[in-house]
Amino acid sequence: MKKITALALTSAMALSLAACGGSSSDTKKSDSSKSSSKSDIEYVQDKGTLVVGITDFEPMDYKNDKDEWIGFDADMAKAFAKSLGVDAEFVEIDWDNKVMELDGKTIDCVWNGMTLTDEVTSSMSCTNAYCNNAQVVVVPSDVADQYQDTDSLKDLTFAVESGSAGETQAQELGLNYTAVTAQSDALMEVAAGTSDAAIIDSLMAAAMVGEGTGYTNLTYTIGLNDEEYGVGFRKGSDLTEELNNFFKSSYADGSMEQIAEKYGVQAAVVEQK
Repeated sequence: MKKITALALTSAMALSLAACGGSSSDTKKSDSSKSSSKSDIEYVQDKGTLVVGITDFEPMDYKNDKDEWIGFDADMAKAFAKSLGVDAEFVEIDWDNKVMELDGKTIDCVWNGMTLTDEVTSSMSCTNAYCNNAQVVVVPSDVADQYQDTDSLKDLTFAVESGSAGETQAQELGLNYTAVTAQSDALMEVAAGTSDAAIIDSLMAAAMVGEGTGYTNLTYTIGLNDEEYGVGFRKGSDLTEELNNFFKSSYADGSMEQIAEKYGVQAAVVEQK
C-alpha cells in the first residue's frame, strides 16, 4: 500500500512539474509573440527614441559648433520624433549597409537626402517625395569651362559616395571613379587633387562649394538627372504613413517651409498633398 501511495505521489509531482514547465515555456512564447507583433510606432514609443540613420551631408544632416546634428532633414526628424512623444537619435551609417542597418533595427529610418531609386523603394517602405534634387558634377573652378557636357567627362577621374545615386550616374555614363564613404569625402578628394571631379547631390553642392563656402575653389557644372528624396522605414512599417501625414500637416502649417528656408532648400521642397 505504501509503495502504491509513493508511486502515486511521484507521478502526481512529475505531472505537476511538467505542467509548470509547459506554462513557463508558453509564457515565454507568448511574450516573444507580443514583442514581435508590435507596430513600429509602438516599438519606437516604448524605447523612447527614433533612431535616424544618416551620413554627414550638408545642408540635410551635419554637425554645428556644439557637436549637434542639424540640417533640414535633422530638424524635420526632430520635429517628427517630438510628434511621436520621443527623442530623435542620430547614428552615422555606412550608406552601402543602410538596408541591413534598418532590418537589423540598429536604426529606425534612413533620413538623409535619400534618392527614391527602384532599389531603395523595393527594399524599404518609403514616404512620399519631400524634396527635388539632381546629381551634379563638381570640378575646380579654374577648369569648369572645359566640362559643360557629358562627352567632356570621359577622361576624368571621379570620386563618388559608395551606393549613392552619384555612383549610379557614374556607372551609367561609364566614367572612371573611386567609391568613397560619404559625399563630403568626395569633395575632399577633388579639393586635394586626388580626383579630378565628384558627382554629388545638387543640394549639397549649393551649400558646400563656391563663394562663401569651405570650398571656394570648386564649382558645379552639369546636372546629370532629376530625382526626388524620400525617407525609408522597414518594410510594412506604420511609421511611413505616420510621416506622410506629418509632412502634410507641417507643409500646411508652414513649419516645413520655415525649416527649409533656414537651410536654403526652400526651392527644392515638394508640395505635400
